[in-house]
Amino acid sequence: MAFVVALVLMAAAFAVCMAGAWLVQQRTGNSGWVDTIWTFSLGGIGAAGALWPLQASAPMPRQWLVAALIALWALRLGRHIAQRSAGIADDPRYARFAADWGAEAPRRMFVFLQNQALGSLPLVFAIFVAAHAPRPLDAQDLLGALLLAAGIAGEAVADTQLKRFRSAAANRGRVCDAGLWRLSRHPNYFFQWLGWLAYPVMAISLADPLGYPWGFATLPAPLIMYWILVHVTGIPPLEEQMLHSRGDAYRAYQARTSRFFPWSPRVAADR
Repeated sequence: MAFVVALVLMAAAFAVCMAGAWLVQQRTGNSGWVDTIWTFSLGGIGAAGALWPLQASAPMPRQWLVAALIALWALRLGRHIAQRSAGIADDPRYARFAADWGAEAPRRMFVFLQNQALGSLPLVFAIFVAAHAPRPLDAQDLLGALLLAAGIAGEAVADTQLKRFRSAAANRGRVCDAGLWRLSRHPNYFFQWLGWLAYPVMAISLADPLGYPWGFATLPAPLIMYWILVHVTGIPPLEEQMLHSRGDAYRAYQARTSRFFPWSPRVAADR
């Protein structure tokens, strides 16, 4: 029952946060703040859920570990998105949605963001479930922490490489294919997804998988994050925008570079 109550409370908190994101988007006209608020909301709700006392006792070491990791993830990514949002008039992905919706844009944006809140519940619930796994810290927790740390670090490196590439005047109008961007068209998304593998690793005990059935509730988190990034609000609208702005240069980049998972670039066949 405690897990169900926690899920309901997290759902209500996320709905309120995304209603706030809608208000900010409507007031500023800059939908880039939506992703900023979503990231900080996920981190804040996730950390609060991780530290939630189930039996009126002080948080256990695993709860502190999970709370610290998700807070670190949210602070790093949220700050990056906030800096990016402050430098643009609007996010082209959401702007395209608004253009398609026409006069219905405000109402449909609100519904869209509430659906985003609903779709994010498995993510915050995975954090909650992993934090409350009823066993002492062990090697699986270390592996999970390393996975999430690798995800945070890899995403930070990818973001820095892209920012550095775009800041060089000689690269204006060109497609970034340096560093991690040579191995994947979206290395930042890949590493973001990688971090979500940490929660099943920490929640499902290999020694006794059925000893904590709630642990299996963490499995949807990386699957949903992959679906969102690869098929919904991540890659599809971004690549559509890049094809519009970079044209044949981006088509050539698509032809030689892995879409998501880092891999060696493909070499064009000789003719």
